Amino acid sequence: MNQYIFLHRMRGPIFLLTFGVTAILDEYTGIHYGQSWPLYLIVWGVLRLAENALLAQNPPAPPTPWPGYGPPTGPSYPSWSSPSAPAANESPASTAIVPAHPEEGR
Repeated sequence: MNQYIFLHRMRGPIFLLTFGVTAILDEYTGIHYGQSWPLYLIVWGVLRLAENALLAQNPPAPPTPWPGYGPPTGPSYPSWSSPSAPAANESPASTAIVPAHPEEGR
């Protein structure tokens, strides 16, 4: 597995452990939970530096599109044209669900 992805996925558990350690220190020592925010900033900064260092060593490959997606590579699509009007001697096709005249549906 890529080291960057591993470190990125471990960010949450590292912060949970940091919160847990500061809660224990709050309970048993004089370090209070509300005064530990600089520790959270330091942990966050160290993790970001490590992630950026790993990205600098192994830059990600450019994404490749899935087959069948993306711009068409074959011939261009035909242009859309409006349907032609019916001739004078033709009646337009009915799109009604129920026929207008009862004899028409037989």
